[in-house]
Amino acid sequence: MCGIVGYIGSKPAVDILLEGLTNLEYRGYDSAGIAVEVDNKVELYKAEGKLQNLKDIVNKNYTHIAKSTIGIGHIRWATHGVPNTVNAHPHSCNCGRVAVVHNGIIENYKELKAKLEKQGCTFRSQTDTETVAHLVASEYAKCGDLTEAVRLATKQIEGAYALCVIHQDVKDTIVATRRNAPLLVGIGEKEYYVASDVPAIIQYTKKAMYLDDNQIVTLTPDSMKLIDIENNSLEQKIEHLPWEPIALSKMGYKHFMLKEIHEQPDVVRNVLSGKLRAIDEPVCLKEVTLDREKLKKLNRIQIVACGTSLHAALVGKYIIEDFCGIAVDVEPSSEYIYRRTITDENTLVIGVSQSGETADTITAVRLAKKKGSHILIVTNRPDSTMAREADSLVPVNAGIEVSVAATKSYMAQLISFYLLAIYMAEVKESIAKEKLEELKHELIILPQKIEKVLSHKENIQACAKKFSGSKDFVFIARGINYPTALEGALKLKEISYINATGYPAGELKHGPIAMLDESMPVLSILMSGKVYEKILSNSEEAKARNARMIALTDSTDPKLNELFDSTIRVPEICELLSPALAVVPLQLLAYYIAEFLGKDVDQPRNLAKSVTVE
Repeated sequence: MCGIVGYIGSKPAVDILLEGLTNLEYRGYDSAGIAVEVDNKVELYKAEGKLQNLKDIVNKNYTHIAKSTIGIGHIRWATHGVPNTVNAHPHSCNCGRVAVVHNGIIENYKELKAKLEKQGCTFRSQTDTETVAHLVASEYAKCGDLTEAVRLATKQIEGAYALCVIHQDVKDTIVATRRNAPLLVGIGEKEYYVASDVPAIIQYTKKAMYLDDNQIVTLTPDSMKLIDIENNSLEQKIEHLPWEPIALSKMGYKHFMLKEIHEQPDVVRNVLSGKLRAIDEPVCLKEVTLDREKLKKLNRIQIVACGTSLHAALVGKYIIEDFCGIAVDVEPSSEYIYRRTITDENTLVIGVSQSGETADTITAVRLAKKKGSHILIVTNRPDSTMAREADSLVPVNAGIEVSVAATKSYMAQLISFYLLAIYMAEVKESIAKEKLEELKHELIILPQKIEKVLSHKENIQACAKKFSGSKDFVFIARGINYPTALEGALKLKEISYINATGYPAGELKHGPIAMLDESMPVLSILMSGKVYEKILSNSEEAKARNARMIALTDSTDPKLNELFDSTIRVPEICELLSPALAVVPLQLLAYYIAEFLGKDVDQPRNLAKSVTVE
């Protein structure tokens, strides 16, 4: 959940650390800190709150610390201990010689803390991370070797961690290691970078080495040495990073979220590129390696995901069942991992994650893999932990997504599920060719329809202004757009802090209708199709309870003008593909409401981009 950055070389470390933390701020913004070696001493600078508070402190001391060429930094999303300066990373031992930054959770920190306190260690913070600093210092005092001290310390640690360690007595050296938390090393000319994610280092290098679990890397300006936790030397696998630094620019937009919403037409084109070449050609998913004969006989699919990815998975369930006649179960990863895993070699298990580093989903797919299931991963990060666990892969090609609230990655996941469902239907020959060609055509022209929505945002802005004072919000839909209602509600909750809830429209009268009165907005997703009249009827029920009604629709039905206080219209689209169009005005509605309320759109409180702890 937190972000780590490190640098060793010949350039001013403080500039690289702060720039790296700026590009990792989506991973947490409760506090921030850096540790640098200056005049043969490790110095810590920390601040509570947003990164700018740390920058202000550093600027006051810049002349002193600018000469440092080695350092580590951290941006925090708090798990253990309240967000304050004392609990901010880096953490140090009692003597102040060791500095540690950490992403993850040390599950046995209480036991380790008790043991270390008996040895004379005094703890200053409430964090689990400070345990690591004392533990490394204790082991170093015994062996006199920093890499060995880290290795021996991590053998005692239970849980998840990505760690960067420096020691005052070990000049020009960073030791880094990971287990169940992402970490990579960027490679330059006589310099190295360490980071939780690519955005922190992409402007400096395109060469990197991803650490695997229980690997330990030791960096000096002239060398990089890699071992495992048993002290065996390992081969270094250097990879080329596919990202461009321009992805980290707002390109003139006020917020990354707005920029990323507007990128969605091109995201759809990117996902389709090379996979859907023509309506009369089969979909090509070259990284799906599931045997075609086994796929034909497949009778069960499980999809595991969290948050926005879970909503994409629910749409995936609907279309796979509709196209292929295969039973699909969708479950939050956080629930899947705490019950008996009912899966086997005849089940396809699909894990969905924007980052590919979602801890609960990683655990879920590993459990299924142990049962012999074929693992297919849908992710925006083909370089991620989940991608490396995959038997098959569907990369969604959304590019770097900076805003915490997912928009373009959700769109890319939806389109990926459409392609996967069509691919499976073609293999199984479970749907008429004419119907598939019609759907392929709709997919190809979808970007133009999204562009039309994005070029006519005035009514969405007016609707947002009208309802921005609401304390609660209800979204209703049926069928394939029920997940769209959930996603619309989630977006509004995430960035405006309005208590928004999505319901299947038919469930409204089974309890939620009791909440409706003249202060409650109800947004009905009324896309043309087999459930249109049913949702219209549910909307009339809500209107009869004096709810303030909003329609999101592709219909020109004149009855809507009488029933609804506000109407958001989108271009006409086939019902099966409608979630990919309907979600765009809901993203914009959430964005504009949050902006009218003066909220921090890109960095909503208490949230981080990727949840790398369970």
